[in-house]
Amino acid sequence: MGRVTFKFLVSLVFLFFPVFLFAHGVSDSDQAILNNGGLLSYIFVGAKHMVTGYDHLLFLAGVIFYLKNFKDIVRFITVFTIGHSITLIGATYLGITANEHLIDAVIALSVLYKGFENLGGFEKLFKIKSPNLLLMVLIFGLIHGFGLSTRLQSFEVGDHQFLAKIICFNIGVELGQILALIPIVFLITRWKKMKSYTAFYNAANTYLIIAGVGLFIYQIYGYIYGH
Repeated sequence: MGRVTFKFLVSLVFLFFPVFLFAHGVSDSDQAILNNGGLLSYIFVGAKHMVTGYDHLLFLAGVIFYLKNFKDIVRFITVFTIGHSITLIGATYLGITANEHLIDAVIALSVLYKGFENLGGFEKLFKIKSPNLLLMVLIFGLIHGFGLSTRLQSFEVGDHQFLAKIICFNIGVELGQILALIPIVFLITRWKKMKSYTAFYNAANTYLIIAGVGLFIYQIYGYIYGH
């Protein structure tokens, strides 16, 4: 393993280890914040869930790796945002839910998918072109939004200002997404100018595949043996 690859993997451990510990599940402290605060508390909790939403951020990091300029990054992130906003707001308002482990298992597969695609897996293994990325980002955005909706529906929201609370949570998700993506975009765009970028690219996307598989197994285990 080269020095660059090793340093990168070590940095990933330090970057994501605390995130894996706290994850983005429902906590009593978050419920207390929502109970004691107004609409702003939903923005705060929504932002917190996105900043600690390692599976969402890993997928977005994979998307950013594939893009060549800032204009494309804005375009694809906008499509992802539209997708997850539709299902987050719509599914929550209509009370549509599913088992959170199964939703998160599909989200884990989206992480695996992006790493696999970035490494040319479709061309190398199946001898076909990768599916349209913009369409796939929209589809996965809808799935990620459904996962966020399941999280929100796990809270005791109440009927008062119900739609406003959902929208505020979604606003918080968008703010948290922007905050979390700033260092990721900075890191990737800066590294593209270095000679070690190819090694960095291969290591990072291999990590996405490994992380996707690991998260998928973890969620399936939780579905089978969880309460």
